[in-house]
Amino acid sequence: MIERNILSQKMKEFKIREFIAEQFMKTGYSHTKIQRTPLGDKITIYTTRPGLVVGRKGENIKKLTITLKNKFKLENPQIEIGEVEHPFLDAQSVAEKIAYSLERYGPTTFKSTGYRTLQSIMDAGALGSEIVMNGKIPSARSKTWRFIDGYLKKCGHISDAAIIKGESVAHLKAGSVGISVSIMPPGIELPDKITLVEQSPQVIEEETKLGDVEAETKTIMATKEKKEKAIKKTAKKKKKVEKKDENKGTKTDKGE
Repeated sequence: MIERNILSQKMKEFKIREFIAEQFMKTGYSHTKIQRTPLGDKITIYTTRPGLVVGRKGENIKKLTITLKNKFKLENPQIEIGEVEHPFLDAQSVAEKIAYSLERYGPTTFKSTGYRTLQSIMDAGALGSEIVMNGKIPSARSKTWRFIDGYLKKCGHISDAAIIKGESVAHLKAGSVGISVSIMPPGIELPDKITLVEQSPQVIEEETKLGDVEAETKTIMATKEKKEKAIKKTAKKKKKVEKKDENKGTKTDKGE
């Protein structure tokens, strides 16, 4: 029972998000957050143009609260509007802008819109970005157009967790055109990034001087050890010679 309740709640939240996205598709819509509170369900709509979402004197919000109460049976929905700080680093809002421009100006200017939005994304500070358009543009046959710039991860943990992705659909006379946007935001620490630390020449000179001093001390100690060994050897030889002379002198005294 608990699992069914969780699944039904998640399906309900998914349908609410889809409904809000359809309602505010052409207003720079980004995403929706739903939180449960003791007073009711808190719904935050993030967009690049909050004035269009709110409407005149809050008409759009009032209509949305009524539809959420009647259609999705929410008791006390509290709707808030959140503004996106960096609109060109949000993939969903960029995809919605491209779809809106294609529907308004037609598919003939799809290349200029693609390159222009790609340049604006890179100017906003993104490490890499990709825009893919798939549909009947500009000919009657379906084609895939890809606009890429910068460095973008296509697989691994960073591709799943860090890269921002968004999708949208532009409805044209020839047919629907699918638009997908992938953005690699700034400030991501890549696992394969290597930083080279350059040593200053002063430190290198000091290290070489210390190395020369150590080498000189080692040579001095080695020469001292050699001299001491030579002195010990000569002292041993002298003792042996003196013993031999003493033994010879004792033998001659006995013979006499």
